[in-house]
Amino acid sequence: MSMKEQVLSILVENTTGVLSRISGLFSRRGFNINSITAGVTSDVRFTRITIVTSGDELVLSQIEKQVAKLEDVVSVERMPEETTVARELILVKVKSSSEVRLDINTLVDIFRAKVVDVSEDSMTIELTGNYNKITAFLKLADSYGIIELARTGVTALSRGAGAWED
Repeated sequence: MSMKEQVLSILVENTTGVLSRISGLFSRRGFNINSITAGVTSDVRFTRITIVTSGDELVLSQIEKQVAKLEDVVSVERMPEETTVARELILVKVKSSSEVRLDINTLVDIFRAKVVDVSEDSMTIELTGNYNKITAFLKLADSYGIIELARTGVTALSRGAGAWED
């Protein structure tokens, strides 16, 4: 079986320690978390946790079943790439002397990013997008010299009008 990356959307009751219990399950079972995000939904009683993990089909099935058994978990949904809107936010600080600042601004425009801070010798850029867009931008930004990078991790929703309902 081949390894693949999978986005999981986990709806949980908004209770103390729920994120710790979920990440602890991954740790105890030796499952990898490539990315994890969490935030309250439009209903403050619930939190949506988005986890990107990887494994073969057997491992992914085990993860899904074991997470679903946890207390406070309302639902676990695999998010297929073709029916999912998935985004990540990055903040990247790049070296930017006055000689290259115009070139960096052109790169920012091409990727529909946003300059959020400028100093004498650096620029901080905010970019939201899918994995391929983020990767392409970072590859090009690296030629200027990346000083610092912060990533939020993937967050995702299914396409269309369908939504989780309690």
